[in-house]
Amino acid sequence: MCDMEYETTMVPVLTVDLARVSFTRFALPAGPATAGRWTSGERPIGFPATQLVPSWTARTPPGSWIEVALRATTAGGERTKWYVMGRWSEQGDPRTSVPGQGDEDGDVAVDTFVARRPVVAYQVRVVRHGVGARVTGLGVMASALPRLPVTPSAPGGAGPVELAVPRLSQHAHAGHHPRYDGGGANWCGPASVAMVLGFWGRGPAPAELAWVGAGDPAPVVDHAAAGTYDESYQGTGNWPFNVAYAGRFGLAGFVTRLRSAAELELFVRAGIPVITSQSFKAHELPGAGYSTGGHILVVTGFTAAGDVVVNDPAAPAEAGVRRVYPRAAFENVWLRSSGSGGIAYVLHPPEHPLPSCINGNW
Repeated sequence: MCDMEYETTMVPVLTVDLARVSFTRFALPAGPATAGRWTSGERPIGFPATQLVPSWTARTPPGSWIEVALRATTAGGERTKWYVMGRWSEQGDPRTSVPGQGDEDGDVAVDTFVARRPVVAYQVRVVRHGVGARVTGLGVMASALPRLPVTPSAPGGAGPVELAVPRLSQHAHAGHHPRYDGGGANWCGPASVAMVLGFWGRGPAPAELAWVGAGDPAPVVDHAAAGTYDESYQGTGNWPFNVAYAGRFGLAGFVTRLRSAAELELFVRAGIPVITSQSFKAHELPGAGYSTGGHILVVTGFTAAGDVVVNDPAAPAEAGVRRVYPRAAFENVWLRSSGSGGIAYVLHPPEHPLPSCINGNW
């Protein structure tokens, strides 16, 4: 196996609990690593966690790929085995989660390690296969979700704000390339990532879109679907794979959990749109007009009253993508533990600073 190469970078390891938080940054080695692998030291979480979600950005020339794995330490001091959290290449050979890893300590649900016994520390390992792969960013989010009602946050009171994020509808791609998650009707994640890439002026070159076909209203969405598709999961909604796809175009990114719309607003006012994951019945989110067991959209702004402005790719056409959802209703369907628990993808150019963090979750 060839030596592993990393860019010199500060790399976030993210840990978050809605009451207790620990956040650590570390630098990956700039030079080769022995036998193509790098393993972190043990990272204490600071509370008993029940979920771990890694995310990364990497460049993988043809023929190369990376594998990201985690192992944890239980509250009783026992170490788990290594769980493979993803095998990734830009070309998709491979690009897959790894099912069937469950044991008495936990299991991997596509992109999330779900602990059967709370864990208090973990290690992360990256293995490079082939020649030329380099990891440009790596993070791990650890969390424990309390089963409590969501308390709405107060509006920031700083006036309205809205970012000029391009508007794309997943349903405009219905029937396109069904090999990827059944086609465009299921492409909320790729459509959202394509919108954020467009906001930052990033994305595939025209020559990379020729395969999509003539007459496509937004071939960047099809490209994102192909570039995020998880062969095992057979879907395009793998959280870290969407972050890794954006990393192909020079964006930094990570998956974490935010605590409130107030934290979302910090990002938007810092000029950073945020992708969020939520599930709901139609009556729980006024103005949506649909129910979903899991859906991705882009938070682009806030009204003067504090309601949430989004680009919702579930709209039938681009003209209806911009929507305003009531703040309390949006927070409820996004933050509750029966949904995603506040999952967010943050994607930004490395030179664009994040807002100041007071809770340690980014």
